[in-house]
Amino acid sequence: MFKDKVLLITGGTGSFGNAVAKRFLKSDIKEIRILSRDEKKQDDMRHEYQQKYPKYAKKLKFYIGDVRDYKSIEYAFKGVDYVFHAAALKQVPSCEFYPIEAVKTNVLGSDNVIDACVKHGVKKAIFLSTDKAAYPINAMGMTKALMEKNVIARSRQLQKVDTVLCLTRYGNVMASRGSVIPLFVEQIENNQPLTITNPEMTRFMMTLDEAVELVLFAFKNGRQGDLFVQKAPAATIDTLAKAVVELKGNKDTKIVNIGTRHGEKLYEVLVTKEDMVKAEDLGNYYRIPADNRDLNYDRYIDKGTKKLDIAEEYNSHNTERLDVKGMVKLLKKLEMFK
Repeated sequence: MFKDKVLLITGGTGSFGNAVAKRFLKSDIKEIRILSRDEKKQDDMRHEYQQKYPKYAKKLKFYIGDVRDYKSIEYAFKGVDYVFHAAALKQVPSCEFYPIEAVKTNVLGSDNVIDACVKHGVKKAIFLSTDKAAYPINAMGMTKALMEKNVIARSRQLQKVDTVLCLTRYGNVMASRGSVIPLFVEQIENNQPLTITNPEMTRFMMTLDEAVELVLFAFKNGRQGDLFVQKAPAATIDTLAKAVVELKGNKDTKIVNIGTRHGEKLYEVLVTKEDMVKAEDLGNYYRIPADNRDLNYDRYIDKGTKKLDIAEEYNSHNTERLDVKGMVKLLKKLEMFK
């Protein structure tokens, strides 16, 4: 499906961009464009791929630009077939302290990406969201929720345009940059106690490969305005910490509770009750089609109200719950635990 095509990844120097690049570099894809604002990470990535994949590294093209600044990114979209939009401010406490910065990147930046896609005739763009966008309580989740709303609103306006906009929403991607698992491993290596915020807190657990699979599933199956969610198991933070200790620690490794951080939830929601009413169960995934009703609400007054009363949200408390043994098995899929 990517044969002789050009794929652009915003925020492409991050964990997701690297995973996609490694997945497709040896395929018959024509070109992978990495768009980001960090020249150092781009230079590191360029050298790494030249060293590891000398035959294929020429397929990688690097573009410096910031999604907040439309003029800085527009050139990168010329001749692009598909876009994966991963650029975002994702760290919850950082967004709590600088919420306007989160708005600039996560909301306005993603709208700039839509504008560039439409102007240059991109065939399909997948926008990456987060479980924190469902019933958001923190600035990161709120800005991602607004991004979702805007992508869906813009998709309604593009019904007669060739550019298709879709969304994916997923939970914690294990061992991605800035996540808690690399922190736990670093603390063990430095003979420090593992710091957890709340032992009863639950989080969805996904590998980076599964995150890529979700985006590819949305790419293959997405219609205008669709949002896709992958079903995933969850674990308490206490279980996760104990599993990491079992794999990397020793009998002296302690786990210390330091208290909940700014903007943290006890559990995360991947599909809200309101979304679940219209969600399609596709086996390992949910498809949530866009709400394309018009403003004449009286046409729809009899539909949906009863369903909402019996719908149940899909969250990290009511999904499959992993014990330490199950969490260890999942962690062993990660490179750092092999």
